[in-house]
Amino acid sequence: MPPPAAPNARDGRALCARASTVWEILKDAGIDPAPERNSSTWATFLRTQADALLACDFMETVTLSGMRMYVLVVIEHGSRRIRVLGATTHPTASWVAQAAKNLVMDLEDLSCRARFMIRDRDGKFPELFDAVLKDAGIDVVLSGIQMPRMNSIIERWIQTCRRELLDRTLIWNQRHLLHTLREFEQFYNRHRPHQGIANARPLHPLPPPIDDPDTLARLAIRRRDRLGGVLHEYRHAA
Repeated sequence: MPPPAAPNARDGRALCARASTVWEILKDAGIDPAPERNSSTWATFLRTQADALLACDFMETVTLSGMRMYVLVVIEHGSRRIRVLGATTHPTASWVAQAAKNLVMDLEDLSCRARFMIRDRDGKFPELFDAVLKDAGIDVVLSGIQMPRMNSIIERWIQTCRRELLDRTLIWNQRHLLHTLREFEQFYNRHRPHQGIANARPLHPLPPPIDDPDTLARLAIRRRDRLGGVLHEYRHAA
């Protein structure tokens, strides 16, 4: 088998043309064609800015009557605190903008210093949604197209909500949905431990460790059921 022929000048020009085209495509898309290897990655940004980051997304569910409901939720990256902003059959621009205003007032009451809001490019988010957040000093960061990992924190919460609640509950109507989600919101924020924050709860720090063997032997655990037994809370007896 003869050895491959050496590239000629025409092949070299074609290779340079293709490289130039790739460079132009990346540049037009806002991507650095030659990024520095020591530049910050998206994961580094999420870790270093966690206390200033919020993320939001819409979650869909269907009631027993076949009515499709859209639920707008927000999560704090640093504490993992979740907020259910509301549920509606028609997420109009005015409804979504009002949800943003309610969120801003809630954050101001708690002196939350959020600076960024991560969201996808869903058409249900109007320009007024971004404007309301901008007026409050919160910049909107859009995730990439078909890149759910850029907003993975809220995506994982939606999966958790479906697996632990919605897939095990028959939802009658909008009122029942909101009641169920409020119960899960309190359970998630006040009781459920999270691996991402060292198994603490968003609204409660970890309790002091129990080192006394006698105390461990006398532990009395009580269970409290929520939503008819769908959720379980375990506490030490008083």
